Amino acid sequence: MNVAQPLEPDGLPNDGLLWVDDEAGPLIRPYAMTSGRTRPRHGDLDLIAVVVATRPTLPSDGGLGSVYAEIMAVCQRPVSVAEIASYLRLPAGTVRVLLSDLLERRLVRRRAPVNVNQLPSADILKAVIDGIRAL
Repeated sequence: MNVAQPLEPDGLPNDGLLWVDDEAGPLIRPYAMTSGRTRPRHGDLDLIAVVVATRPTLPSDGGLGSVYAEIMAVCQRPVSVAEIASYLRLPAGTVRVLLSDLLERRLVRRRAPVNVNQLPSADILKAVIDGIRAL
């Protein structure tokens, strides 16, 4: 038995999702994405933490959930938590919780930040610039 789907005023089927407007897409509250969690389970992911996927995205990654698959796609190159939140237009806190889930599953890894003491001094950088100009 086929059940007819309710139609929207534009004549298209209503799939049961609340749409704010044509560009916004379905409205899913951030707390629903994280099952109500507000803090990452593992590790501290600040906004400048750099995250990278441990492997390419696979068709089976859709089973994780679309938001997780989107994060995996963004993380194919090293990217900060703030950038991921910006790309996905999600609150940074929500992204941190979702990333902690992916870290737990070892689908992404956090790259160690550069130690400031290992960076070249201003004098060395100035000498390099002077050497390049001399060429």
